[in-house]
Amino acid sequence: MAPDAPLWRGFNRAELDQAYNNAAAVPGSAEIVAGWTARSAAFRAARPELLDLRYGPRERNRIDLFRCGRDGAPLLVFIHGGYWQRNAKEAFAWLAAGPLARGFDLALPGYTLAPEATLTEIVAEIGMALDWLSRDGRALGVATGPRVVSGWSAGGHLAATAMGRPDVGAGLGISGIFELEPCRLNYLNEKLHLTEDEVARLSPIRNVPPSAGPFVVAYGGEELPELRRQSEDYAAAWRARGLPGENLPLSGHDHFSILDELAAPDGQLTEALARLIG
Repeated sequence: MAPDAPLWRGFNRAELDQAYNNAAAVPGSAEIVAGWTARSAAFRAARPELLDLRYGPRERNRIDLFRCGRDGAPLLVFIHGGYWQRNAKEAFAWLAAGPLARGFDLALPGYTLAPEATLTEIVAEIGMALDWLSRDGRALGVATGPRVVSGWSAGGHLAATAMGRPDVGAGLGISGIFELEPCRLNYLNEKLHLTEDEVARLSPIRNVPPSAGPFVVAYGGEELPELRRQSEDYAAAWRARGLPGENLPLSGHDHFSILDELAAPDGQLTEALARLIG
């Protein structure tokens, strides 16, 4: 195939790589993530009681829990992003301030990254983490109230794959990936090794559940156009199935700054989270 041949929605390979390169699209993105990591380290050091709780056999099969102090609190399960091949739960504890202030407990599950794990295995690990919360989390005083599954970027995809589970009451997908085919065709597949079968089974837009609680699809107005389109298309598919939900574009935010709206007690994403259990 010629290098300039269109692969996806008119994009050739170089254009498709650029269309999904969030780090390159936001100047200083590496410094932003480093700042998250530093803030999260301080937060974890101040709340060390329920860190790195093992839910499965692999090294990253661990969960951090942060309690708001209220019995029977709703639980936010937040899944980190990084295109399924970067980052770790430890860098996202800084987000806890907003949900905790609004009376939510927070669970941050880790998962094995590609290429060490296939996406099929990663999705299964998130299912194991949710099973652990239902089975063992209650003994630690969490997962006794309503549960919202959320995630950012690749975590938004993983949150969407969990919708329809009986132990998931609602969802919040932030700047997510809901159709995997462009990721199979661009630079991301150098580590993901996605197959056509995985794309069919694991693309949320191709597998909208027949029934589910409400799902908010949030994305930044300054995101890459393909990321905005993915969210808009998924919100439309969700509505077309007759499921409850909300399409939530946040003007002025890019792929990274959007998370400020979850970390703030009065942020737009924190408000959306509160509405989900309202």
